[in-house]
Amino acid sequence: MLRAVRERDAYANLVLPGLLKDRRISGRDAALATELAYGACRSLGLLDAVIEAGAGRPIAEIDGPLLDVLRLGAYQLLRTRIGAHAAVDTSVALARTEFGAGKAGFVNAVLRRAGEKTVEEWVEALAPRDPVGRLAFEFAHPVWIAQAFADALGARAGELHDALAADDARPAVHLVARPGDITAEELALVTGGEEGRWSPYAVYLDGGDPGKLEPVRDGMAGVQDEGSQLVALALTRAPLNGPDGGRWLDLCAGPGGKAALLGALAGIDGYRVDAVEPAEHRAELVRKSVNGLPVDVHVTDGRTSGLTPGYDRILVDAPCTGLGALRRRPEARWRRTPADVAELVTLQRELLTAAWDLLRPGGVLLYSTCSPHLPETVAVVADAVRRTGAEQLDTRELLPGVTDIGDGPTVQLWPHRHGTDAMFMAALRKP
Repeated sequence: MLRAVRERDAYANLVLPGLLKDRRISGRDAALATELAYGACRSLGLLDAVIEAGAGRPIAEIDGPLLDVLRLGAYQLLRTRIGAHAAVDTSVALARTEFGAGKAGFVNAVLRRAGEKTVEEWVEALAPRDPVGRLAFEFAHPVWIAQAFADALGARAGELHDALAADDARPAVHLVARPGDITAEELALVTGGEEGRWSPYAVYLDGGDPGKLEPVRDGMAGVQDEGSQLVALALTRAPLNGPDGGRWLDLCAGPGGKAALLGALAGIDGYRVDAVEPAEHRAELVRKSVNGLPVDVHVTDGRTSGLTPGYDRILVDAPCTGLGALRRRPEARWRRTPADVAELVTLQRELLTAAWDLLRPGGVLLYSTCSPHLPETVAVVADAVRRTGAEQLDTRELLPGVTDIGDGPTVQLWPHRHGTDAMFMAALRKP
């Protein structure tokens, strides 16, 4: 799996389940494989710095396939309870099988040096001296992302340690109970999970493969972060001027989780949802998610959708850097760069403008991103308000019972505060 991620920019969470199935690996072995694979992806910056120190040469000068073995071994040494002897021996054996005795000796030497210090001692030895750089190194984040988190935390930047630590931890699986089919209480009983804190439809699981659960297989429940559930709920709760005509739109619908929750809620009142997704393969994922619900899927660009204006409620869950969901995408933090932001901000503004044109007077638009990065969040919203004269609603009022969500009128969720992805949301009403 590490090789697929390194060589062809594969997504770890898409590659690994298929490999486990093909090799018939299950139970505790599957849990260990998942921990090692995802953990090594997540910890890349820290591991590579230790490997460089142990090898006495830059990462770029180490053969890629050998580097995969070293990362796997270093992760076990530094970030698991696996014994040092076992971690080194299995890595050396793997190198010998694949590359011969000479390379196995190199792996042995590097990992023995890596094992001479604890992870805390390596952080002390190798981390930058500035506070943000040090925390970024300790919790395996690029410095620019740690700085983006600090900026978004603002006056509470002292929470950066907790924010990065939560982002570096293995996240719980969140399920969503489909309204009208099953309650969260029933879903928790059937799955052995625990009802969520914030969303009335959320259930938390300790682990395991949610795809094997009967309610998920039957389409009565799905896998969805509780923060994403709150985004859909906030849209449905926002006060309109005038009656709700039952025309709702999800302008950036792929892969379909929020469209499915909106569709289930719309169906209770006899409403309909249009879901827009430009890529056919992602549109197919949306179709599967909304099967049996009052949702019409349109394969088109949200900026030029050709849809008839007059929507009561529109969700713009815009494409973004995904910095708020890094804990669920192990390799993503090392792929994103600050250069990605400008192009995404342009797209976000264009989608928001297109959505505004489709919204009826008195209707509500909810803009959300799974990123707390200020250029993608408050800056995009402030620009829209300035250009359109939108009335900015206090989004906090749309999430009753959810605590510690900022000073308003926008909302920022955080893994360390809420146990959710770091979702941002802002509700705008058309005069």
